[in-house]
Amino acid sequence: MVELGQKYIIEIEDLGHKGEGVGRIQGFTIFVDQGIPGDLLQIQIKVLKRNYARGEIVKIVQPSEDRVRPKCPYAKNCGGCQLMHMTYRAQLDNKNARIKETLERLGKIKTKVEPILGMEDPYRYRNKGQFPLGKMGEETTIGLYQKGSHNIVDIDKCLIQEPGNENIIAAMREYIKISGASIYNEATGKGLIRHLCMRVAFKTDDVMVIIVTKNKNIPQKEKLIEIFTKKVPGLKSIIQNINGAKTNVIFGRENIKLYGKEKITDYIGDIKFNISPLSFFQVNTPQSQVLYDKVVDYADLTGNENVFDIYCGIGSIGLYLARKAKKVIGVELVEEAVKDARENARINNIKNAEFYTGRAEDLIPQLYKEGTYADLVVVDPPRKGCDERVLETMVKMKPKKIVYVSCNPATLARDLAYLEERGYKTMEVQPVDMFPHTAHIETIALIQREIS
Repeated sequence: MVELGQKYIIEIEDLGHKGEGVGRIQGFTIFVDQGIPGDLLQIQIKVLKRNYARGEIVKIVQPSEDRVRPKCPYAKNCGGCQLMHMTYRAQLDNKNARIKETLERLGKIKTKVEPILGMEDPYRYRNKGQFPLGKMGEETTIGLYQKGSHNIVDIDKCLIQEPGNENIIAAMREYIKISGASIYNEATGKGLIRHLCMRVAFKTDDVMVIIVTKNKNIPQKEKLIEIFTKKVPGLKSIIQNINGAKTNVIFGRENIKLYGKEKITDYIGDIKFNISPLSFFQVNTPQSQVLYDKVVDYADLTGNENVFDIYCGIGSIGLYLARKAKKVIGVELVEEAVKDARENARINNIKNAEFYTGRAEDLIPQLYKEGTYADLVVVDPPRKGCDERVLETMVKMKPKKIVYVSCNPATLARDLAYLEERGYKTMEVQPVDMFPHTAHIETIALIQREIS
């Protein structure tokens, strides 16, 4: 019987959905952070539950052949990456296996799973960073949360972030030292500066800095602008975001432009996008084009199709498809994103795309009731997957084809099962590695209607 605090020798057999190693002691499941398949480890039990336990590595008795030394000095403690101690090839193989296993186990979906599309260089790929600030004694910490906690791992650079982020972190440290600006305390709700965020455009090199504060009264504003414009090449925008709520949510609703433009510009393929501070834009620009090209391939449009782009964000997928479609209709909850989508259609001279603000589960049934239909439906929902009312309306609408872009294999399996029970067939699944060195998986599923 497994006991709390005791040490055991365990072989890691698999990875969990959070990237932790999974092994068993007399059939009892043990999760081990930083363990990878093939490891033989001595562990100590730190958490014991009825159906599982969590262990901490005491000693690597025999390392897996897939184990490597992480390039990042913060990898052991930082929660940003879960798999940097694993070869990239093994990461990709594991993600492929997880997709296949999850679809079969949760959705009873047996279909062709193509080899995952990985990156040639799986570092420095993120175009968006979000770093909380805190205090360690008298020192300001800027970094990422430690695994399983809200303790901040203080960093100067991040190897999955675009290199320009290092200049932004350095500029913030200098500004705080000169201005004496207070740092927000999550426990007490006191202090000013909460988060340092940035967006970097890969194609144009535009940089936007977003400073999240509790209130509007930021000290020595002119000095802040001077420091950031001097230290950050390509800086086009500094935005102050106000979040006065005692919450873990990063952003508030109000943005104040402190310097430059309100938006920055980037491209995916030859489509130009203006990006607002709070708008959703895929964080891996090079892989976004890989993803969207595959969506276009699955869509196989002839120019005569009406397309629904559900959960459309700033319209990136819909605009990518619009050139080959008769008409694109996008639906998105976030009003600012819809405004960006409409503007992005305008600046690309795309006139056959319309975008609506509202909940997909309300708008899609309403549009269908009014006589609007789609030959192709593209969905790119949040991690919770599609609302059942969206799926129900899609089935009633009877599109010939559905392309489902998913960031969560479990909800993808659930939604595919729903569709397969109602006349659709999952023809093929293509994973794309949008988030190297993490446990996250992006997947595209091609679904076709089997019955009329």
